[in-house]
Amino acid sequence: MEKQQFNFKTTVRVRTYEVDWQGIVHNTVYLLYCEIGRVEYLNHIGADLDLNRVNSTNRVVLSRNEIDYKSPARSNMEIDVYTRIAEIGNSSFIFEGMLRNADTGVLIAENRAFHVWLNSTASHSIAVPEDFRTIVRKHEKGNLKEILQKP
Repeated sequence: MEKQQFNFKTTVRVRTYEVDWQGIVHNTVYLLYCEIGRVEYLNHIGADLDLNRVNSTNRVVLSRNEIDYKSPARSNMEIDVYTRIAEIGNSSFIFEGMLRNADTGVLIAENRAFHVWLNSTASHSIAVPEDFRTIVRKHEKGNLKEILQKP
């Protein structure tokens, strides 16, 4: 992942309770930083994050979350969280995230999070809504891979 691929960035500061006995951020917290980036990204592009809609019969669920740790984050460090939607398929999409030390630019971690649009009452995937595709396309400005398969 390269920084220039990302059109969105937010910044978080490491809190003391996120640091483990080794003096570095606990491994699970990096995923939380990526989640903060995803929520802020969706707010930024104007996606509807209304809780009533999220908890309706159709919702987005996280199906897979990958992270590669590159260097440790420490207490009180500011971290730039770069986030983008890299791919959209028929019923799923992939977020990519990158964490960098805000002062030095050193890469801390890279993340890929796979999401599926789900009909929760019938427990099956459904098509990604066209309004969501449209706002992602507009934000990503041609830097989006769309993988559509015929049913």
